[in-house]
Amino acid sequence: MIKIQYQKTAIGEIVFGEYEQQLCLLDFRYRKLRSTVDGRLQKMLACEMIEAESSVLDSAKIQLLEFLEKKRTGFDLPLLTVGTDFQKQVWQSLLKIPYGETTSYLELAQMMGRESSVRAIANANGANAIAVIIPCHRVIGSNGELVGYGGGLPAKKRLLELENPERMIQAELALA
Repeated sequence: MIKIQYQKTAIGEIVFGEYEQQLCLLDFRYRKLRSTVDGRLQKMLACEMIEAESSVLDSAKIQLLEFLEKKRTGFDLPLLTVGTDFQKQVWQSLLKIPYGETTSYLELAQMMGRESSVRAIANANGANAIAVIIPCHRVIGSNGELVGYGGGLPAKKRLLELENPERMIQAELALA
């Protein structure tokens, strides 16, 4: 069983999920791909989602709130990524993007040695079920613009501003 809980935050309502004492879901409750992501988790783990208590979920909620309050820059939670081998490779690469930094889909593809797979990497990025912790919000367009985010562009902008307010001010000045 995947134990889930919901929490309203400064970036939107979040759904948290835990499977066998590992966080497998931290995502925006009302994102467009909600049923797709949930369906993949349930199918690959062969179980249902049920609202229930969990110490892992309690820790995840506390750590996310601390992150959003600028009291932490990283997370210390047991993670379970559920996807194809390629998706897992992309998600592992996302974990290498430092706090406060951004990269483009092309740069991510180059970092992975898969320059011709930019579109597939973007799709895997969009399938990430552990938002913020696996920092898909740190991937921007090659031109520096904010592009696609499961939680919506306002949430992405807020996360990037939280991590590096100076960078966002410089980006806005460059666009003006």
